[in-house]
Amino acid sequence: MSVEEVGDQLIGVFQNPALLLGIPLALAGAVFMSFGAQYQHRGVTKVERLSGADGTSGLSGAQLKRLLTRPSWIIGTLMLGLAIVCQLAAISMAPLTVVQPLGAIALVVTTLLNAHVSGHAPTKRSLTALIACVGGIFVFVAVAALYAVERPIADTELLTILAILLVVIIVLGGGWLVLRHRMRALFYVIGAGILYGFVATLAKAIIKRFQAGEFDWIMIVCVIALIAASAVGAYFVQTAYSSGPPDLVIAGLTVVDPLVAVLIGAVILGETSAAPPWALVVFGVTGAVAIWGVISLARYHPQVINESQELGIVRGSTTAAETPMGSETISPVADPIDEDDQ
Repeated sequence: MSVEEVGDQLIGVFQNPALLLGIPLALAGAVFMSFGAQYQHRGVTKVERLSGADGTSGLSGAQLKRLLTRPSWIIGTLMLGLAIVCQLAAISMAPLTVVQPLGAIALVVTTLLNAHVSGHAPTKRSLTALIACVGGIFVFVAVAALYAVERPIADTELLTILAILLVVIIVLGGGWLVLRHRMRALFYVIGAGILYGFVATLAKAIIKRFQAGEFDWIMIVCVIALIAASAVGAYFVQTAYSSGPPDLVIAGLTVVDPLVAVLIGAVILGETSAAPPWALVVFGVTGAVAIWGVISLARYHPQVINESQELGIVRGSTTAAETPMGSETISPVADPIDEDDQ
């Protein structure tokens, strides 16, 4: 593709008012997601402490009830609700392939918040993982914005998505039932990310059908599937908070979620059918880089390493090069949320 053709594509992007409005809405949703995750994580850890039992193998019914009484968790839930509203508004205006990956900005905000609250400053390896997550996703978005187009979603395409979602829920649910005592945060965040990728796609389909005045049995099935996937994904997220820091959870969601949504949009809905071969190569490489970033963050996150070493588990590196940047030791910082959430 020549420079002139790329320029024409860029001009077309900026002449699309729906896209220009959808992108800032997606970014606003990412900020709400960051704060919501921090507050919900605080609520889950407090419930674990009060109940005297951790939820790494799955939160119990009693623990879930306790969450409903924690101010920090309720505040976080309201913020996540605002994030969902912003995200739904964004995907109703712009191609899913473009706006969905922009949630990666939540990872940057959450990392800064968690470093301040927990006192676990980022290490060189965790920063490298963070850059891989965000950089991979944003390069993906930059290329996708040039070629992504919206297409009407046919009934056969929706049925295909619903069938795949059913298989995903069965596989994840079966894996959780059999191996939940050995699962850790990475399983839960990847599982939630996959489910939320389907949720975003179904939400877009429902919104488009509602706008077109199409109310049929397929739309009802989509609503039921969306609620089911959202419920299972939400449970996975809350359990992930009990076994990992909030920025690790957000890393999984903001990378896996958009990658799944984009795969659905590209393979099933044909949103990137006009993309040239080199763009498809970029999609594959940047997606792999982003996934590598999530896995690396799960392994080398300073909070994960610190908590593992307290349990006698050797993880990551304890060399001088891996000490938190700008400090010799890590000490918890007082959390302002604690004062209001006793």
